[in-house]
Amino acid sequence: MSNNNVSVKVKTMFLPAQSESARHRYVFAYTITITNQSEGSVQLMDRAWTITDANGEVTEVKGAGVVGQQPIIEPGDSFTYTSGTVLETPVGVMEGYYGMRDASGESFQLVIPQFRLAQPNILH
Repeated sequence: MSNNNVSVKVKTMFLPAQSESARHRYVFAYTITITNQSEGSVQLMDRAWTITDANGEVTEVKGAGVVGQQPIIEPGDSFTYTSGTVLETPVGVMEGYYGMRDASGESFQLVIPQFRLAQPNILH
């Protein structure tokens, strides 16, 4: 099964109320929607993120499922969740993949293309 049958959409948001620029703490939320356009169900088993801030500091995050779940996504359905990350700079990027399993038990990686985390109006 290829990534073409399962899609990922990302929406990001800067959280000013939780951020403190004086302490180099910039908090971002991201909402991910995974849509299954394949013929069979798929299950999200694990995740791996690479998060890079504007200083080039890299954080790797790996673990089972997302937000405490390993959701099964039926054909035509979507699964949406929101999570967050903290950077030391007002701009950064994230990318990674989900470890998925299809209905026949075959594992595949669902690539999450790089997306930007940025405090509004920081980029000119």
